[in-house]
Amino acid sequence: MARFRTRVGRTMAGALGVIACLSLAACSSTGGKRAEDARKAAAAQGRSAVNTPRWTFAMITHSGDGDTFWDIVQSGAKQAAIKDNINFLYSHDDEAQQQAQLVDAAVDKKVDGIIVTLAKPAALKAAVARAEKAGIPVVTVNSGSADSKKFGALTHVGQDETIAGEAVGDELNKRGRKKALCILHEQGNVGHEQRCDGVAKTFHGRVQKLYVNGTNMPDVQSAIEAKLQADKSLDAVVTLGAPYADTAAKAKQDAGSKAEIDTFDLNAKVAAELKDGTLGFAVDQQPYLQGYEAIDLLWLYKYNGDMLGGGKPVLTGPQIITKDQAGALAEYTQRGTR
Repeated sequence: MARFRTRVGRTMAGALGVIACLSLAACSSTGGKRAEDARKAAAAQGRSAVNTPRWTFAMITHSGDGDTFWDIVQSGAKQAAIKDNINFLYSHDDEAQQQAQLVDAAVDKKVDGIIVTLAKPAALKAAVARAEKAGIPVVTVNSGSADSKKFGALTHVGQDETIAGEAVGDELNKRGRKKALCILHEQGNVGHEQRCDGVAKTFHGRVQKLYVNGTNMPDVQSAIEAKLQADKSLDAVVTLGAPYADTAAKAKQDAGSKAEIDTFDLNAKVAAELKDGTLGFAVDQQPYLQGYEAIDLLWLYKYNGDMLGGGKPVLTGPQIITKDQAGALAEYTQRGTR
């Protein structure tokens, strides 16, 4: 029990006030709990929340340079890594053979777990098999849900690209659209093909595919602009990544088109353009959650033999985001977690 001293000359009222104040702090479950929670949060910042060994997990993706989507994925992965006492390694290459070599390099380092995207599955199959032969657990993320289980991965974290495309087709129907242009910015990416095919599956109108070089934004803009100028019946443009939505909007303006611009994925720019009406809607697959859950699932497997999904992918999307929801998400997109 705490002991209190009083000084000579202190008034009774002052003493009672101090005692009352201390009593309230000690006895109020709300105030005390908030103070304790704040103390714990401050103490835990940047520190592990577990006492498991410091395992090393490597994430290898098909990202190109400067793709902000993968910054968000990494943000989630890094946060989970801090919590789980994980040494997190990240590498990427948009050339499939180079990505496979990065997986091989992670195996050679004898990492404790691997997270990998399967945008071009055939090129990654042997590398994933080598990891499993070495006894390294593998989780696939973002791309490759159809091949993840066949390749022997523990699970897949992401959205089903066909289902996501179907959701876009349904939304276009609700908006009364009749003819859509689906922009594929990375040839050979099976997930991109699945998205556009999913749109065509549920959309009551017509869907055309336009292949562009996603590493050259001026060329992307020119290609979309030319298509919109040549075909005035196009009333919707669907881009497959957030960075391409703004480019499509500029192409629309230069072409004098009235087509609605819609996109897969979300970032701060997309949220702002949803809010001001530049874009119609976005399909969010929650990349922060993909990175966070991939790390967490590997940690759970190493620690306790756990695995979510029951043999099925752990879905993080799709979620249709419109002008009505964009404002509420702005704070999260600004800090880089949505």
